[in-house]
Amino acid sequence: MPHDTPLISTIVGGLVLAFIFGALAHRLRLPPLVGYLFAGILVGPHTPGFVADQSLAPELAEIGVILLMFGVGLHFSLKDLLSVRGIAVPGALAQIGLATLMGLALASLLGWPVGGGLVFGLALSVASTVVLLKALQERRLVETERGKVAVGWLIVEDLAMVLALVLIPAAASIADGTSQSSDPLAALISSKLGLELGIGGIIGLTLLKVAAFVVLMLVVGRRVIPWLLHWIAHTGSRELFRLGVLAIALGVAMGSAKLFGVSLALGAFFAGMILSESELSHRAAQESLPLRDAFAVLFFVSVGMLFDPAILIENPLPVIGTVFIIIVGKSLVAFFVVLAFRHSVGTALTISASLAQIGEFSFILAELGVGLKLIPAEGRDLILAGAILSILLNPAIFALCETIRPGLEARFGRKPAPTAPQASTADPLAEEPLSEAPPTRLTDHIILVGYGRVGSLVGQDLLASGQPFLVIEDNDSHADALKAAGVELIRGNAASPAVLERANLAGARSLVIAIPDPFEAGQAIAQGRKLTPALTIIARAHSDAEVEHLTRLGADMVIMGERQIALEMIAALKPQPAPAL
Repeated sequence: MPHDTPLISTIVGGLVLAFIFGALAHRLRLPPLVGYLFAGILVGPHTPGFVADQSLAPELAEIGVILLMFGVGLHFSLKDLLSVRGIAVPGALAQIGLATLMGLALASLLGWPVGGGLVFGLALSVASTVVLLKALQERRLVETERGKVAVGWLIVEDLAMVLALVLIPAAASIADGTSQSSDPLAALISSKLGLELGIGGIIGLTLLKVAAFVVLMLVVGRRVIPWLLHWIAHTGSRELFRLGVLAIALGVAMGSAKLFGVSLALGAFFAGMILSESELSHRAAQESLPLRDAFAVLFFVSVGMLFDPAILIENPLPVIGTVFIIIVGKSLVAFFVVLAFRHSVGTALTISASLAQIGEFSFILAELGVGLKLIPAEGRDLILAGAILSILLNPAIFALCETIRPGLEARFGRKPAPTAPQASTADPLAEEPLSEAPPTRLTDHIILVGYGRVGSLVGQDLLASGQPFLVIEDNDSHADALKAAGVELIRGNAASPAVLERANLAGARSLVIAIPDPFEAGQAIAQGRKLTPALTIIARAHSDAEVEHLTRLGADMVIMGERQIALEMIAALKPQPAPAL
């Protein structure tokens, strides 16, 4: 059996080097994705040494995009998507249009034709799914209102790019006088009925197919997918359940792309969103998480493989212009669009920073433009350079936005509408940003981090005993329950010193970490111990290794669920003393 196959070599080489340079980047206090990109450059064809298979790496990366979007869909309901349509649809379309015009202007300066400039501008206008979601996940923003706007914005961009990928070949063929469409259904209609579909007909056909896909998912998928997962869960096989989750994610993604012409990522997102209505969605998210992370790393490695560092020397000014449009141009457009819809400066900055990069759709458009001879090979190189540099700079842009936020809030900040009817119907995104929330007035209280399955039980006991406490939580789904119970909620990440200060950590009696993720819990413990050395900190864990990890970071008590269950079972097995006569 051969051991040096391209598939194995690509996976092993990509993951091993990504781990090495990701760990090095983390050691240097840089985002790990910087290391992943550098690993891709090293295994690419433009550097000496081992060269990974350039046809396999992008396909492996596409699996990561599918699983990542499926995971986002599991935490993103149809209600969430509809709730942000008022800003996501017009905002994304305005940003795409203005960014495309900026790309067209740069292409005109380089002497390219108008068609090539439009394709180039479109490629610069659409953000990367993986980069945006990774940035939101690292900051625990996916399930916040700002995160929902960003994801909704991304979905609108994906839908626009699906339409663009169908229209560009049709427009190019009509311009050449061939009037042929690359869409199989359009070609079938033309051959069977003798009808030539123009641009209007192709747009209508594409919209019809996308609408059919959405209706199928909402009507049929809404019943079949949750039922299928429940049936698998009742088999009692964890292995079969994990396989079923992956089969649903990948199968729906591939089927939607082949039958309806939508992107693989969009199909997977809808599958996850439909499944989010099932009570098994949390378990499905956990089962798919390891593969999501591994293949997402391969995405960054594959992007790095495409980059030729020589372009930075050969064409520095066009590269600077491209990066300027991506980072500054379309970010400013997004910022002012969000403000125009009367949302907070914090939301506007989050959207701007999230969109200040490009990725997978940009690569597809670049290849399509070169294949149709709309843009020169130089255009593809500029797009790749812009993608690499914008992805590398994206963490710094988030940090910059946080730095300039106070000054912008002082200049653009808005007060909520004063009238009661407006306040009751206002978009929740128009609320003040998290950082503007007043600090708590509680003292000698308990700070409870997380209000999930464990945190809610702790909270109910604290309520029953009348002990003062507040909850730190970044999942808005618990807000209504806490408000109804009269419990004070601070939205945010407990690893943030600003959030802990608003919770009056210095005046608290104890800090209870009820979130299950040991890494996030460890960060919160470390910050809590650093800010208040004498504080009593209690956490939870699932293994001895996690107990040791959290204890080393400063927890006074770490309770392992499995151990407590075993102790209860042992106690139940002990013979009970006979009743006294």
